[in-house]
Amino acid sequence: KEAPKSTPIPASEENYAAGAHVYRTHCAVCHGLPGQPKTAVAKGMFPQVPQLFEGHGVTDDPAGETYWKVSNGIRLTGMPAYTGSLSDTEMWQVSLLLANADKLPPDVRTTLQQPLMVQ
Repeated sequence: KEAPKSTPIPASEENYAAGAHVYRTHCAVCHGLPGQPKTAVAKGMFPQVPQLFEGHGVTDDPAGETYWKVSNGIRLTGMPAYTGSLSDTEMWQVSLLLANADKLPPDVRTTLQQPLMVQ
């Protein structure tokens, strides 16, 4: 199956903020937060889980590619498919957030930099 070529929602501060909430709730325990150490969960996974805010993360991936990974998961890794758990809009919001992680508004970055309760 192919990744979508275009996003059905705009890259906006509102969608980045919503994506940050989805990311913190469903993704950060494995994929990390900006400036935070890996969680115990991430350290214990094999293969190693990419820390998406280190280096280029997925900012060089089209949002449609990230959407495909979020919706379908990645076989033989710990990456689950979120179709059925998240709405299409939520999956697009987190995909846009990650595609634009290097240019997020300050309020969204502040939300992402708050430590998780589970380490």
